[in-house]
Amino acid sequence: MASSWSLRRTLRDSLLRIKHPDVPLTVALRNTAGVAAPLIAGALGGHLNAGIGIAAGALNVMFSDQPGPYRQRLRAILLAALGGALSGYAGFVFGAQRDAMIALALAWGFAGGMLVLFGTAATRVGMTSMILLVIAAATPLPPAAAANAAALLFAGGALQALLAVIAWPLQRYRPERTALAHTYREIAALARHPPQRDAPPPASDALNALQDILLGRDQAHGRAMEAFRVLLDEAERIRLELLALGELDSAPSSLDAVRAAAANALEAIAAALDAGDPPHGTDVALQCIDQELSTTAASLRPHLQALAGALGAAARNADWAGNRGEQRAASAERALPPALRGAAPLAQLRANLNPHAVVFRHALRMALALALGVAAESVLGLAHGYWLPMTLAIVLRADFASTLQFGLLRAIGTLLGLVLTSTLLLLASSLAAKIAVLAALCFLFRWLANANYALAVAALTGTVVILLDLEGLSPAQSLHDRAIATVLACAAALAGYLAWPTWERGRARTAFALMLESYAAYLDTLAGPGDRTRRSNARAAARVARSNALASLERLRAEPATPTALLALIERLFAHASRLVRSAMALEATLGETGSDPQAAAVAVKLRQLAARVRDPLSAAPAAWPAPDPLPADNAAPVRLYARIDDALAALRHALDAAAP
Repeated sequence: MASSWSLRRTLRDSLLRIKHPDVPLTVALRNTAGVAAPLIAGALGGHLNAGIGIAAGALNVMFSDQPGPYRQRLRAILLAALGGALSGYAGFVFGAQRDAMIALALAWGFAGGMLVLFGTAATRVGMTSMILLVIAAATPLPPAAAANAAALLFAGGALQALLAVIAWPLQRYRPERTALAHTYREIAALARHPPQRDAPPPASDALNALQDILLGRDQAHGRAMEAFRVLLDEAERIRLELLALGELDSAPSSLDAVRAAAANALEAIAAALDAGDPPHGTDVALQCIDQELSTTAASLRPHLQALAGALGAAARNADWAGNRGEQRAASAERALPPALRGAAPLAQLRANLNPHAVVFRHALRMALALALGVAAESVLGLAHGYWLPMTLAIVLRADFASTLQFGLLRAIGTLLGLVLTSTLLLLASSLAAKIAVLAALCFLFRWLANANYALAVAALTGTVVILLDLEGLSPAQSLHDRAIATVLACAAALAGYLAWPTWERGRARTAFALMLESYAAYLDTLAGPGDRTRRSNARAAARVARSNALASLERLRAEPATPTALLALIERLFAHASRLVRSAMALEATLGETGSDPQAAAVAVKLRQLAARVRDPLSAAPAAWPAPDPLPADNAAPVRLYARIDDALAALRHALDAAAP
């Protein structure tokens, strides 16, 4: 049975939905300055062509300027700049040799596709390299001149890198403080608006990102990092205690004052981290929680005390992480949880170099598409035919939903941008006016890229056409060629994906089974002696697996012809699994850092059995689950939590039984 997927609805939602831009204005402005400044300097100094080369390099790497530690930001931008410069050099030198360019396109396309393995930053390096290879090929140059042109491209990337880290000596820990503030605001929202019990544990993605920033290989090494890491640990504790209160409180409104006070304290800590100042108002919030202790049910008092302690520690460390952070004693280095570390690059490559791997199939599709685009460019004889393979490199993604969305929005945004640029070029005739318009469009492109891709592409189209106009190319011809090449490339990308698809419906069960297995591993840590590091690592692994399963579910929803029964099953399983893991996290908060409960192991066994059935629908269901030992009658909190866990397990099993073939 097919799903109710609709192309019209997909297109309408993509075009009309405009999210709030998540790019800070300062970032969009400095990236725009990196493009506009070389043009202004080149125009004033009589070297406009050099300015155009540097501006082109800056434009190509601007999206590598992403939030994170300055060291991480610097490395990402410089790698993109280096990859672009080397690719540009290859394109300049071999651009006139069609066979050589087709071979290079195959190699660059496959390598760029495989870089998806190593995350977003590596993916951007691959895309930048592919784009500059085909763009540079349109202007063949002798090796010496090619080296000069490639150096200009690298200089543009280096300029963006300099602008991105120029505040490093003055605001060394600003990225870390910003990430912490964001996480504390998300947890404040959890305190003010407790989610439904079948909702996934909130703030998971924020905590994953925060761990990567504070504990990853690009971490800063100053003394203030001790306070940051304490704040990370306290954020985990506060989140656990708030979830525990939500699971154990039989009258949800009875703790409204506590939740409001906790939210106020969390928001004060976030504001202090943003400003680098001591937090204000946390004492009042902690007093409110202390006052509630005397009237709260006995089963909830330990959680209120733990919440107050964690908030107090977070407030103290927010102070130390600000203007007194450097006075802290140096702490022992801590490593990123295993679940958030990348595997060894060579091991990852070996594991994915087979036709059944999703990344390998994407890399091969990309290689063939880029090579065919280069060949078609020559056959069609378009004056600016490099837009064809360039657009293919941008549009073709590893999944159908993204390829369709980016293809449609790219085509519509390009056509919209052509109309916009035609109008603007009629109004802007002087060199100064053209540079000003280009800067405005470049800013809009950077600022709107994650808010509405079609509008961002419209701004990018205008930026590129004006840049070519400054170089002396006819805007009318550029507009015409770009329109034809974009439409052809978007259609070819979608056709290429459909010719050898990798449908999510063949992978969704595996992603969900991995999530259940990670939950089982987390419960195993609650069954044995308390080990804070082991539990933290297992919790991080579970968050990563949940994020992967949720991404798989979103792709499943966006694909055409998804079986309705499969989609309904995965959605039901995800909701019941969310109930289970929230109760498990509340159980951890109830047990404390050193407590354990052997019954958690029995739950882990059941989860692994369910995961096996999710992975293989034909596997037999167990005749009976192991019965847990009875809990002491005075242990009311775990009894209530285990009742909810058992209910979620029963719901998961029932959903699988109902869907069994």
